[in-house]
Amino acid sequence: MTESTSASIETVEHVVRKQMATALGGKRGMLETALPTLLFTIFFLTTHELRLAVIVSVVAAVSLLALRLIQRSTPQFVLNALFGIALGWLFVHLSQRSGGDENDQALAYFLPGLLYNTGWTTLLAISCLVRWPVVGFMVGSVAGDPLEWHRDRQVVKLCTLLTWVLALPGLLRLSIQGPLWLAAKGGSLDEERAIAALGVLKVAMGWPLQIATLAVMVWLLSRDRTPVQEQASEPA
Repeated sequence: MTESTSASIETVEHVVRKQMATALGGKRGMLETALPTLLFTIFFLTTHELRLAVIVSVVAAVSLLALRLIQRSTPQFVLNALFGIALGWLFVHLSQRSGGDENDQALAYFLPGLLYNTGWTTLLAISCLVRWPVVGFMVGSVAGDPLEWHRDRQVVKLCTLLTWVLALPGLLRLSIQGPLWLAAKGGSLDEERAIAALGVLKVAMGWPLQIATLAVMVWLLSRDRTPVQEQASEPA
């Protein structure tokens, strides 16, 4: 690690706080992520017009994107929302082709999010089990050497703990939203009620849960200071 890098970024704690703040995108980024889903849920439940609900969510996301481009600021979070809408619409289209009614199609809109959480949470868990936690790569991406952090056992231990914390939101979403979705698809729960609940839960368990996760991580990071630079300990 160069002297300039270690002078500007001295601790793992500083790096992780910076990376998490960037990942959340601040208040504006969180709003841009949540608004399309919120509008989709409201319009579908009030009009029962699936196409209209999707169009409204797309128009909202495109408007937010245009504003970002006009202001020449990063469109990352709007593009993430548009990508999520596109995936949702693809699953809706597949459900439509398979003969599903509008409620089935609306449920299909929420399936990509559940699949994403399954994949992301699994990746985080596996990275911890093999002792190459994802948060460590976040540290390495800023520290200069993407693998240097793994030479210090204390850094590996800290990053493993933080990665488990980072996996908790996905586990909570799957444990609550997954059974709800399956119950609606299986017919044991009214589909319209399930759609309303899934829409609310997707927003409520989105950025608010991420903020709570960040708060826990900051608390853990505040207990100690772990230098980023290479230590004298043997490789983990």
